[in-house]
Parts: sequence; C-alpha cells; structure tokens
Amino acid sequence: MKYAEVILPLPLENTYTYRIPSDIETEVVRGSRVIVHFGKKRFYTGIVINVSEREPEVGCDIKEIYSLLDATPILRRPQLRFWEWISTYYLCKLGEVYKAAIPSGLKLESETVVSLNPDFVAETQLKPAEASVLDAFGNDKELTISVLEKRTGLRNVVPVISSLVEKGAVDLSEELRKGFSPKTEVYIRLAESWESEEELQEAFAALKHAKNQERLLLAYLDLSHALTPERRTEVSRKELLERSGCKITSLSGLLRRGILESYAKEVSRLQIHVCKPQELSPLSDAQEKAYRQILDVYKQKDICLLYGVTSSGKTEIYIHLIRDILEQGRQVLYLLPEIAITTQITERLARLFGDKLLVYHSRFSDNERVEIWNRLLKENGPCVVLGVRSSIFLPFRDLGLIIVDEEHEINYKQQEPAPRYNARNAALVLANMHGGKALLGSATPSIDSYFNALTGKYGLVELTVRYNEGLLPEIQTVNVSELRRKKQMKDTLFSPLLVEQMRKALAAGEQIILFQNRRGFAPMMECRACGWVPRCAHCDVSLTYHKHLHHLTCHYCGYTIRLPEVCPSCHGTDFRMMGFGTEKVEEEIAKLFPNTRVERLDFDSAKTRKAYERILHDFERGRTQILIGTQMVSKGLDFGNVSVVGILNADSLMNIPDFRAHERAYQLMVQVSGRAGRRDKRGLVILQTSQPEHPLIQMVQRFSYKEMVDWQLSERSMFHYPPYYRLIVLVLRSRNEQLLQNLSRDHAERLRKQLGERVLGPVTPPITYMQTLFIRKIILKLEITAAIAPIRSLLEQVEQEMKLNPAFRQIILHYDVDPL
Repeated sequence: MKYAEVILPLPLENTYTYRIPSDIETEVVRGSRVIVHFGKKRFYTGIVINVSEREPEVGCDIKEIYSLLDATPILRRPQLRFWEWISTYYLCKLGEVYKAAIPSGLKLESETVVSLNPDFVAETQLKPAEASVLDAFGNDKELTISVLEKRTGLRNVVPVISSLVEKGAVDLSEELRKGFSPKTEVYIRLAESWESEEELQEAFAALKHAKNQERLLLAYLDLSHALTPERRTEVSRKELLERSGCKITSLSGLLRRGILESYAKEVSRLQIHVCKPQELSPLSDAQEKAYRQILDVYKQKDICLLYGVTSSGKTEIYIHLIRDILEQGRQVLYLLPEIAITTQITERLARLFGDKLLVYHSRFSDNERVEIWNRLLKENGPCVVLGVRSSIFLPFRDLGLIIVDEEHEINYKQQEPAPRYNARNAALVLANMHGGKALLGSATPSIDSYFNALTGKYGLVELTVRYNEGLLPEIQTVNVSELRRKKQMKDTLFSPLLVEQMRKALAAGEQIILFQNRRGFAPMMECRACGWVPRCAHCDVSLTYHKHLHHLTCHYCGYTIRLPEVCPSCHGTDFRMMGFGTEKVEEEIAKLFPNTRVERLDFDSAKTRKAYERILHDFERGRTQILIGTQMVSKGLDFGNVSVVGILNADSLMNIPDFRAHERAYQLMVQVSGRAGRRDKRGLVILQTSQPEHPLIQMVQRFSYKEMVDWQLSERSMFHYPPYYRLIVLVLRSRNEQLLQNLSRDHAERLRKQLGERVLGPVTPPITYMQTLFIRKIILKLEITAAIAPIRSLLEQVEQEMKLNPAFRQIILHYDVDPL
C-alpha cells in the first residue's frame, strides 16, 4: 500500500498523509493534483509532494485520496523546491505559498450548498435573519453560501444557516466548485455529401432564390479553400459572418439544408502572435560595449546589475540577451513591476519573437492564466514569458535567464496576503535553481542591489549615455513657498514657469506629463469652523475626497461615504480641501487648457487592462496632449514626443517617516524626469518644491545617483539598516488594544532574552489601526550574515510559548522579511 504526502491551499504548516487507492497507485507521483477530504465535509485540491510505502505512525484512520485530477503532474521538479525556499525564507506556511502560486482554476474546492426542505413547517416564529435567508431562495431549490451572502446582504450568514439546519428548514451538502474549463468556439464545415464540384453546383442551383445564403456559401468556400485539399483551413462561425456580411439567419438556412455543418472546437484564450518575427535592431557602440561586458560578467558570476541612465536603451540589450538564450533552446523570464508597462513592451517583443512570447499577469482572466500554465507544461521549446511578480511561480522547464527590469520598484514586494515575498530576490534564487543567469536593470538601482554590486556579490555594468547620445533633461526647481508668499501661486497648483513651458510645448505640438503621487481630488477635508475631519470607520486615516464620484474613500480598506452636506460636529457647511490629488490637477488643467485633450493614469482611471491600454495607446499615438498620473507614469514607459515634465509636489515624496524615503523620492523624481526628451531633443523638468536647497533636490538636479547612495549608506551603517543589516518585522494585530499592547510587550521581551538589542519595540506604527484591527510591530535588526533557519526556529519557539496563553488567540501574527 502506498501513501501520499499532500499540501493543501490553506495557511497550514504541515503536510497531510492520505492513502492512495490501489487503482491509481502507479499514477500518483510527486507534483500530481489530487482531490482529498479535509475536515468533516470539505474537499480540496492537494498537491502531492512525496509518495511512500511506509505507513505513517498516527493514531487515527488515514483518509483515502478521493480522486486523481491529472494524468501528468502540474508541477515541475524545481518548483516544489522553490516553494519550500519561499516558505522558509519568508517565514510563512507552505500552504500559503501553494495558494499564491497556482491559478485558481487549478484549485478545485468544495463549496457548501444549502438546499430548502420542502416539508418544513415553522413551529415558532423565525428570526428576521432566518426569514431573510429563506426568502433569498425565491424559486431556487439550492444555493451556495456565497450566493446567499450576496442575496441577503448578511456579513456572516453561516450562524443563521446553522440555526435553520437545527430547525430542519434547510439541508447542507458539498459540491466541487468548477475550476478551469476550456474555451470552445463554433466552427463551420462543408457537409461530406456536398464536397465535390458537381454536388456544389447542385447546391448553388438550389440557392438561386436565396441570394444571402448563396453569398455566404461563396464566402465560406473562399475562406476555407475547401476545393483545394492542400490549402484547406478551418473557418469559425464568427469569422464567416464577419467576412461575408451576412446574418445568422442565412447561416441557419444553410445548416438546415444540410449543405454546411457546425461543430465545437476547443480554442486558446491566449493572444497568439502570428506575425513573422522581425530582425533585431543593431546595438549602438555604448550598448554593444555594455552587452559584451554583461556576457563577460556571466563567465564569473550568475547575477549582473545593469545601471543605465533613463533612455539609454537597456531594453534593446535585454532583447539581444533574450535572443541568445532562445537560440540555446532555453527559456527566459522577463519581469516587470507594473501591468501598465507590459502594455507597451508586449508589442515590441511580439514583433521580434512572435509566438515564442507569452504574457502573464493578474489582469488576465483565471482561464487565460491556466492556459499559459498548461502550455508551459506541455511545450518544451524555447520561449520568453513577460510578466509581473506572480510569474516566478510558473512551471518553467529550463530557465536560462531572468531579467528583472526596474529592479528598484517596490511593487516587486508582495504585501498582502502571505507569502510576503520579494519577486526580485526570489527570482535570483529561482535562476540559480535552474542553473541560469539573472540580470537586474534600472536607471536608479535600489541601494541594496548597488551595494551588492560594489562589494562583488553581483557583477556591475554601467551605461552612462542616452541612446543616440541624447542629453539628459534639464531640471529647473521652483520655490513654491516663495511664490505663494509673493502671491504668484494663489489658488493654483502650477507655478508661472510651468504654465509658460506647457503653453510652449502645446504650441509646438509636443506632449506633457504631470506627476502627482496622490490619487483622488484631495487627501483630506476639514470643516473650517471646528476643524472636524472625516475619518475612516475602520482605519486610523482621513478619507480622500473623489470629486467625480462625490464621495470620500479610504485607500486602505475601501470604506466609502457620501460627502456630508453639513459638519456632524458643529453643523457648519463650509469645508476646505487639504492637499491635492490627480483629480484636482485634471480639473485645473481643464480650466487652463480647455481645448486640450487630457488623460489621467492612476488606480481609479485604469482599473482594467483595456483602460490601461487605451490611455497609454492614446498618449503614445499623440491623441492625448497632457498625461496626469501617479507613480504609474514613472515606470519605464517610452514616449518620444514628451518635452515637458512637471513634478508638482516633491516635498510630499521626501517627508515620509521611513528610512528609505529619500532613496524612493530620488528614484521617483529621476524616473519621471526620464520621460522628458527621449529622442533628439533635450527635455525640460519643472520640479516644484518648498525646499530647493535640500541636498536630495540638488542631487536630483545633477542626476547624482552615486552621491545619493554614499549619503544614504553612511546613515544606514550608523543606524543598522539594510544593506548592512536584515530587517524582520513581526506584525501583531487585535481588536483589543490593551491586550495587544500587553502581549506584544511580552512577545518582545521573550525575543530580547535571546537576541538582545537586535529587538526593537513593540512600536506603534503611524497608522495605529487598520480594518478595525489595532497594530503593533516588533522589529528585528539582524546581521546580514545571520542564517535565517535558526532565526525561524527561535521565532516559532517563542510563538508556541505565547500560544500557551489562551488570550493569544485574539492576536493575529505575521512576519515580514525584508520589508519595503
């Protein structure tokens, strides 16, 4: 008898052992998907990580695997090893890694089905919530719990259903929720009895008085080449109707006559690039030199950092490296931090690599992601995958190269839920597991990566000139405090210099980018009479005003209220807006330039993939003259006609209570500045600040990246911050603030006994509670050489000690390794 060790998509540390039925013993292998019972009535899709003949030493009956889902494993050998590394390094459960790694369409789960008892008669009066649940069925006899929650509006419908089960009003059962389903499309073919020329002549004779059907049949023969067997192709119903210009009624007539037949065919949801690949562009002298230097680095090291100024042509170097790897028959992963950037780079790579290109990110439907997963499992040829951070979990066969573009970006770090991994760092480990190379690229590398390059851990290649020797943009600072004091910026967001330069650019047919790293209309509202500020009911933050929706929203939990007409504190009606976001910028630009087309690129305006693509496509084609955006506009986008960039509030970037604030502010300002003058003309950047003499502003003006790094490294060395030390943050949350304070203090003291001064806290973060939970943090500052395994053991030991206190059940604890 054989037994399988199985991972479940749940936040569980342990694996679970199941007995393998004799009829599938030979088919269940490491990486297989199986359906298993877990708990009383629940079904889950488990992943087999080990098969053994040794009976486990447990005191209870071992459940049997319910069914095997696939004839072949859905994971490749290195993937499970990679999952285990993620789980160990980022201090999370293996089940959490599984849940994040696999597309939902490959994770079948049971969902409780509630069915009405037709014979039920209420002996006592039902509670309002119980009556609401029964009324929600309407004409349906069965509904899932999730549907009942939507129909009743009850936040937790389970206790109500339990009460109804006890009364005999409803019954419960389990059914497997449907996962991935292939996409099918209707195709049309000629019936066998009408395939010869003579028979077709008879068909046309019969259609003499049905001109539309005759035209449709001619269109089919033209599209399908049905009379030329060697050229014959399949024709979909959709294509036939579009190309013929006929209606579905004409097709129905031909189907009834038996001349044409319809059939269903499984088709791909993926956008297959069928164009003939173009030749690669030749590299400039500077690019060629950098390309050769990278190849030389790879003879000695596995990781190389490419530090190239904005518009230096780093992408062209990536493309030549991709070609080299594909020619070796291996695979490439090209990581980008933001979905927005994939829109522009996809077209470029598709022209060069055709159907060898696959794109993978969260804006794709779940079925599309499953198709990409399955394609990588089935095909063994070379390919390049372009994707965001979740792409590191795909089933690669043989990764020869991982490119992490804009490697400094914080979007590579997963925040919620676990695993809280950094895709940049994890990609380096993944490349090593495949025996491949890794390339990190940025115009403003993270200080951590640059430090690793300086100390010899990574190779370093620098590209210091723009493509075609273009000039870096000129950055002019504007002292907004002085202008406001002189009343030259009264009731406006734009300095006179910025307005003048925008007018010149528009008159010359050039484009403008305005950068403000806050969305909404105003970050805060205040009653002028009493100072009341509307705040989130669930988080310790003020609500942001969104004018186009006329409501106030929390950007942390999504809580939304209508804009109050009167102040609930003093009943006044005079509110003022504090600060400004992209909506306010858009409104003021519309007043200044009423005949100019303006677009906004932020989370609110670009929630869907189509919206992203439309906004960027319109700006790239020159249909939009002014683009207003948050940090989305700073991420490696290439626009050839932008001559002016306005940074509207540099101070808000620098004044953040975080040791990385100055590094990030420098990166954002330099990156967005790099969007200006990217061809044969020098661009202009107007940087509005109240601190023009601030050292960081001066460094941005001079593009003095290395000076900024030296400045920051000296501070971080002094105060024990990365890259000299590793940070691990314990985040503790509870609804009971006093209990949280007491237990977090106890937790910190237990750690301090083992780690001494390396333990800081507990500290109260700037946002003291979020989503109705109070927050405390314990910070560990560990030597960079310290191994993570002993630290994990210590943290687990202390956590188990804390769990001996029953009150600790009210605490939610998670670990954040290498927080950003």
